[in-house]
Amino acid sequence: MPSWPSSFAKASAKRPLSRDAINEPPFEALLEAAFIESRLIPSLTRFADRVLEANRRFNLTAAKSRAQLVEHILDSLTVAPFLRPGYLDIGSGAGLPAIPAALASRAPLTMIEATAKKAQFLSELCQELGIEAAVVNDRAEMAAHDPALRERFASATARAVGSAATVAELVLPFLEPGGLAVLQRGDISQAERAALEDAVLMLGGRTEAEHAIHGRRRLILVRKLAPTPLRFPRRAGIPAKRPLCS
Repeated sequence: MPSWPSSFAKASAKRPLSRDAINEPPFEALLEAAFIESRLIPSLTRFADRVLEANRRFNLTAAKSRAQLVEHILDSLTVAPFLRPGYLDIGSGAGLPAIPAALASRAPLTMIEATAKKAQFLSELCQELGIEAAVVNDRAEMAAHDPALRERFASATARAVGSAATVAELVLPFLEPGGLAVLQRGDISQAERAALEDAVLMLGGRTEAEHAIHGRRRLILVRKLAPTPLRFPRRAGIPAKRPLCS
């Protein structure tokens, strides 16, 4: 197995693992118990080990134990069936859902991550895992106005970056007409759903389907139909502060 990337091997003081993490079964056993496809288990195990290790040095994810991280991995894999080559993930953080989804779908991956330390981690981790990936260290509001990125992708995800309308404003400008945004959501109120429907129309798309996953989790699929007006996304921070149609 390749050694941990050098820039993360240096070290700052490590936070100790929780007692639960120490006593838990290894990642391989947890993934096997979840009936993950066998070909994915070695790569997902390496991914999970690296994320949990790096999380002791800087904040990547709220998951502090193996079982918690495996739940995030399982949630990430739910988007894989909807992805096509030319896959973009926004606000990638610890690589969820991007890296598990890319491993499962084999789709070439681009990640947008505003925090330089996280972007470097993602780049090095993808290299270690042999994933064909590019990491853009920028805010989505800025990157979406780059002609090299705007309307270039066939599928896109964004996890935990704001309301549904906010996510739509950040994601749809990157999609080519015909592309698909896969929005991971939990509970969604009628007001938020109505705002999403109206915002998507303004952005050149339409809501195509909704799939219940488990518990209150769901995937909302948004199809891009026409070019997004050039005024979107609005300047940095505005989509989150003032979601469209809310």
